[in-house]
Amino acid sequence: MSTAKAVVLLSGGMDSVTVLAVARSQGYGCYALSIAYGQRHESELMAAERAACDYDAIEHRTMSIQLDAYTGSALTNPAVAVPEQAGTGIPVTYVPARNTLFLSLALGWAETLGARDLFIGVNARDYSGYPDCRPEFIHAFETLAKRATQAGDAGETYRVHTPLIDMEKADIIRLGVRLGVDYSRTVSCYQADTEGRACGACDACRLRRAGFSAAGIADNTRYR
Repeated sequence: MSTAKAVVLLSGGMDSVTVLAVARSQGYGCYALSIAYGQRHESELMAAERAACDYDAIEHRTMSIQLDAYTGSALTNPAVAVPEQAGTGIPVTYVPARNTLFLSLALGWAETLGARDLFIGVNARDYSGYPDCRPEFIHAFETLAKRATQAGDAGETYRVHTPLIDMEKADIIRLGVRLGVDYSRTVSCYQADTEGRACGACDACRLRRAGFSAAGIADNTRYR
């Protein structure tokens, strides 16, 4: 019996690497997909390469798209400062339609591969308020996948796996540790330096640090 194929969106951050480890533990043959979209924290792509190797991805591809037209996001416009204080509402680190674009690219590759499973590390609890991290979005995308593909037209069903969506950051970390994830090799910081060292102040760093503290696990993040 052949191993089921899955396309795993892999940013190089702690959540996506944990998801790759989960998919591998469930027996999927994993095809890792990273997206270079002009993000200011490009060192995460190097972390993605490491993770794809660490977790025996069958193939790892990095697709390039340009989102520099999204000038309102701090992740695609260096002129917009990454906030270092918690605020209210959706923060400026939100990138419009990012997960819609990423899942669409993953869907296209999955159909090419004959895979029917996609994995993404979205989280609807310990997150920054991004609307494309919610279960409603994932369900809507699954409906779109069925309507928008040749495989779906032939009666096939695509499933978007979100194993972390209802988990607290501390529980994600505990899960990853059980699966052998080395979080020191991941990059979550929105403004990590070229060596992948974290600022310790941005929203992603605050959530990550609080998660380690709540989990009672030593934080092995590399801070600058």
